[in-house]
Amino acid sequence: MGALRSLSYLRMHANLDIRLPSDEQVQVVADTFQMLGDPTRIRLLSALAQGEQSVTCLAEIIGAQTAAVSQHLAKLRLAGIVRQRREGTFMFYTMNDVHASQLLQEALNHADHLTHGLADHGPTLAGVSEKRHVVQQR
Repeated sequence: MGALRSLSYLRMHANLDIRLPSDEQVQVVADTFQMLGDPTRIRLLSALAQGEQSVTCLAEIIGAQTAAVSQHLAKLRLAGIVRQRREGTFMFYTMNDVHASQLLQEALNHADHLTHGLADHGPTLAGVSEKRHVVQQR
């Protein structure tokens, strides 16, 4: 009976076309999620998703020391999530690309659903939810 069940299980899954990401992609995604796993970095990225900011302004916005903000931004830059430009003695940061912004937004959407008990609104034709949630600070 057990062998028959195993054979049935194998037949049931034999026709699935499951493609896994490459080892390199898996590592980049894991590194990206690790960078997003810090509350200070989430706050920094939330501010940067709204436009370019200087390190000093970012420190003031999130209520952190400039040195700490600089260290977080350096890590985010090395991970390819943000980019910088220098203007005189000031460093300005912005999101590196639309994917970083979308990843942050989707994480905030997910948090909104979990914290507010919102129903899943399902995927669109492109496979991505169109409804955007803005999580307000309390």
